[in-house]
Amino acid sequence: MEDTDMKKIFLTLCAAALCFAPACVPLDTPPYDRETDLNYWEQDPNAAFSALNTCYTSLTGMYELVYGDGMTDNAYVKGGQNQAIGNGTYGTSDGYVYSVWNQNYSGIRACAELLNNIDRVPGLDPALKARYIAEAKTLHAFHYYELYTRFGGVPWIEKPISIEESRTIARDSRETVVANVIKELKEVVDSKALPASYSGADRGRMTCWAAEGLLARVYLFEGNWAELKTVTEDIIANSGASLYPSYTGLFEVANEYCSEILLANQYTLVSREHNIMYNTVPPSLGGYSNLAPLKSLVDSYVMLNGKAIGESGSGYDPANPWDNRDPRLAATVIYSGNSYPLPGGKTAVIDCVNGPDGYNATSDVTPTGYYIRKWWDNTYRLTLQSGLNAIILRYADILLMNAEANVELNSFDSAVWNKTIRPIRERAGFTDAAALDFPSGADYRAIVRNERRCELAFEGARRADIIRWKIAETVMNGWCHGLYTGATVGTDDGFARIETRQFDPARHYLWPIPQKERDMNKNLEQNPNW
Repeated sequence: MEDTDMKKIFLTLCAAALCFAPACVPLDTPPYDRETDLNYWEQDPNAAFSALNTCYTSLTGMYELVYGDGMTDNAYVKGGQNQAIGNGTYGTSDGYVYSVWNQNYSGIRACAELLNNIDRVPGLDPALKARYIAEAKTLHAFHYYELYTRFGGVPWIEKPISIEESRTIARDSRETVVANVIKELKEVVDSKALPASYSGADRGRMTCWAAEGLLARVYLFEGNWAELKTVTEDIIANSGASLYPSYTGLFEVANEYCSEILLANQYTLVSREHNIMYNTVPPSLGGYSNLAPLKSLVDSYVMLNGKAIGESGSGYDPANPWDNRDPRLAATVIYSGNSYPLPGGKTAVIDCVNGPDGYNATSDVTPTGYYIRKWWDNTYRLTLQSGLNAIILRYADILLMNAEANVELNSFDSAVWNKTIRPIRERAGFTDAAALDFPSGADYRAIVRNERRCELAFEGARRADIIRWKIAETVMNGWCHGLYTGATVGTDDGFARIETRQFDPARHYLWPIPQKERDMNKNLEQNPNW
């Protein structure tokens, strides 16, 4: 059977599982009818499998990953979700904030249903039962990571709750939630119940390395450098994961199960699609560019000699800004002269200044003078519908986490560089020894942080990074900029002013608890200054 057929089976089962348990329900949704629920679990030998598939439906999707950069200095959203968060004008009734709360608690509820009822399922193989429990625990922890990194302390729920309970439950402390997430993930890792990989229809499920990688992500956000170093070194030494040879190819359908991918949300044409490209590509390709890269991101890509564009000796030429740049820039951002590959070996060369795709030409074009290149899928169907998987965690991120841990532990040396940053740059296409050799005496923290930004742009990493580094108040205040127009009005030094932003460190490092939830539950205290 073809791989796409296998994936369709898995996704169809996920969709069918929605009939059993709701995937997008508020915290106060009534529990299932007790008698019906009991009969279901005890009479259906496939109940655990169906319920587990439901647990996957709330995983971070393509829209959350790509649009996540619109809340950062990487990109601008000209309308709709994330724009208010990006410019700091959101409030307690923000729809996107509520949707994040709602989606993750829907996933938590589904996991709790399985974990609290799996013992009722008859004839379930013990090893398979242990695997299902480990998958659900990992997903449960994943959703809490998504919540606490935005809201701080939130109610910790391990069992399905009634409407009455949902209206009285209080927030657990941030420390309690973090401790519980780490405990849950460590239990999964130590249980060894998850396989290292899957085949056929099971591909895309949680593996032992995905669970350990998510544990690493928690340690990263918490700045627990010693534990992060230990966990990432284990993954590097024992997982068998490796960098895919082509950075551009990494984001193509043909390679979506390569050895670099540790966790991805599963999509496939027809059965389960997304059309993120409609929101990012030029109108000449049928898109409406609602989300676009900012100058700040474009400028962060170094030269082929490893130097920043403003650094002495970089060789940067403002008249030819795209020459001799980090190859990941062309793989991530469309600027004038860059192209999208089309079916049949053709290419569409984009003019971001003049013509139908040019800046300010129509309301459909890029709001910044740049388009997004990453996640382009030239196998799309009809109106830019794509089945390309959304990568949640990959091996390059593990290498970058390890590098950062070593920087913060003052143990970053040539051996660490050659194990982490060098192979990432080699895969990207750097060949100059000045960019590949260990830069003795350099600002390693700045290098590693910038490497994360360029490697992981539009993959959902930047928001958490600027929050945990406590630099959001610096990079998210004042005007953000687009392309160089040379105009003297509406620009700064000739670069287009796109939007003025505000980030108040007294409140914006945490999102507000949604007012809808507080209206139903007076015990949910609001975050400071909201």
